[in-house]
Amino acid sequence: MEPEVKQDMNPEVVTEVETTKVSLDGEDAGTITQFTTTTESEEQWRQIGEKVSGFLADLPDYLTEFFSEYRRPIISIGLIFAAIISAKLVLAILDSLDDIPLLEPALKLIGLGYSAWFVYRYLLRASNRKELADDFNSLREQILGQGSPKV
Repeated sequence: MEPEVKQDMNPEVVTEVETTKVSLDGEDAGTITQFTTTTESEEQWRQIGEKVSGFLADLPDYLTEFFSEYRRPIISIGLIFAAIISAKLVLAILDSLDDIPLLEPALKLIGLGYSAWFVYRYLLRASNRKELADDFNSLREQILGQGSPKV
């Protein structure tokens, strides 16, 4: 395998052309790669397209069956995510309200005033505590039903 040097009529240009001979004998170990023709590859793409189309056509049935089978856990997970998002949203709103200069001390003062009123109204006397317990029990019965145990 020696390179051949060819010279054109023009002596200034020299072109080197390297030639390599390759022979395939049955004695050489190895595999021959088969190339697919365009019709075979088109057939494969058509089959893949049919499978994807069939899956997408059956997707509503799969989702309906999945949702009907796992309805309660899906709703529970959805409610948990909604509660987390709501809590983050409320905390972000409160944090933004705390950044307003005079609003934070005013809200603290309002909270302290309401707490003082609640203690005075419901917690100082035994008759008022009983009234609060009765109100709490009636609210719980409205929410949970009549058979709920009393506190």
